[in-house]
Amino acid sequence: MKFIQAAALLCCISLGASAAPQATPAAPPRGPISPNAPTLTPALPPSTLPPTATPPAPAPGEVDNNAALPPPSSAAQKVYSAAKADLLQIRMLLRNGRSQSTVGSGFMVGTSNLVLTNYHVVSQMALDPDVYAGEYVDTDGRRGPVELLAVDVLHDLAVVRINRNGTGFFNVPDKLARLTQGQYLYSLGNPLDLGFAISEGSYNGVITRSFYDQLMFTGPINSGMSGGPSVTVSGDVAGVNVSKRRDGELVSFLVPVRYAQELLKKVAAQTAPPKDFNPLIGQQLLAHQKAMIDRLLDSPLSVKMMGPYLVPVRESEQVRCWGRSNVKAEASFTADTISCSMESAIYVSDTQQTGHMAMAHQYVRSASLDKLRFAVLASTLFKVDNLGSSKDARLTGPSCTEQFVTTKTVPVRAVTCVRAYRKFAGLYNFTLMTATTDDPKASLQSRVDVSGVSYENGMRTTRAFLAALGRGSKL
Repeated sequence: MKFIQAAALLCCISLGASAAPQATPAAPPRGPISPNAPTLTPALPPSTLPPTATPPAPAPGEVDNNAALPPPSSAAQKVYSAAKADLLQIRMLLRNGRSQSTVGSGFMVGTSNLVLTNYHVVSQMALDPDVYAGEYVDTDGRRGPVELLAVDVLHDLAVVRINRNGTGFFNVPDKLARLTQGQYLYSLGNPLDLGFAISEGSYNGVITRSFYDQLMFTGPINSGMSGGPSVTVSGDVAGVNVSKRRDGELVSFLVPVRYAQELLKKVAAQTAPPKDFNPLIGQQLLAHQKAMIDRLLDSPLSVKMMGPYLVPVRESEQVRCWGRSNVKAEASFTADTISCSMESAIYVSDTQQTGHMAMAHQYVRSASLDKLRFAVLASTLFKVDNLGSSKDARLTGPSCTEQFVTTKTVPVRAVTCVRAYRKFAGLYNFTLMTATTDDPKASLQSRVDVSGVSYENGMRTTRAFLAALGRGSKL
């Protein structure tokens, strides 16, 4: 699981990744309005550098958030000296040619031959085992193959097995260490593929704005450190490095160790690892979407007024809303927008994230345009051609239906589009776009996007959204 905005999951290095997920927005996402040619586009989770991407070089005068880590204290030096034998780099290699594709970190669990890391570090091997293989490299330069045993896509964790045992430094205790705010933690990994390193920081509580809990670590975590441990001075694992904010200073995130405990118990109980991880990943995504939609619809959607119209929104710890307007721009019309979006999504691969919901409303009106010109404007804004390509390897092409319907109080044009996941049976992306048709010189245009949901839950969400649209008293 990951946060997203001009910050986030960038803890693993690759030679050419694209899109991916998760960080808490510090400011409203880019809105759908331009003073001259607004369009209603889906509000995606705040954009972030992919977890497997190498960060770009800073522009002149910019602070380099990926600069070398500060020198460690004497306590950090002791931790690193005791821990380094059990610290690993995890690499994904193309089977054809054995060239390196991505690099992350991992760590030995006790004296076993098991290694904990992030799911996103090994996602290529999990999704396409015929194309990618895994390799570890330790601090002495020894290397060997990795065998994938288990994945937890929802919490971004994985367990692999290697051909050596740990020394026992990294302790994943049955009873979790009690952390206090400000307590020092030590994060280890291989930043930027430069070599193994340790960084110091402090624990600053549990982040609840992600769908699943994450720990805030106020310290540097750089690309390549994904999957490395963050430990107390005694070696108890507090969490697993997963992401950072690129628009902040030393704001990083850890997967709580309790999720790792649960995954290790599953490994202990299984007789053999799955031959194909794709069905398992699909099952986990199906479980997530049910919890996500149940939480989204466990109470009626809130309703706000936009001009004479009633529009549904949902504001919670996981969903935030922002508003914008072009009222002071030199334009022949006025457009006000409300956008609501979940602040996290589930990372599946470096080109796909899912388990996300966004909704947006744009109220457009004009006193200067005649009815025909306004109709052309409203039709231009109502775009249904930005739903993606039918050639997408991850999703089928969009299948859309259009209807003119009347809610309890307002007539609307409604277009519903559905795309099926190619790898994960039973999962779909739903988009509902609506435009009111009751006023020749004003239009409320709305959109809801839900990704990675069952067909039933996609229909539940779009019906609830449509039912909540309405018209109140004129302003």
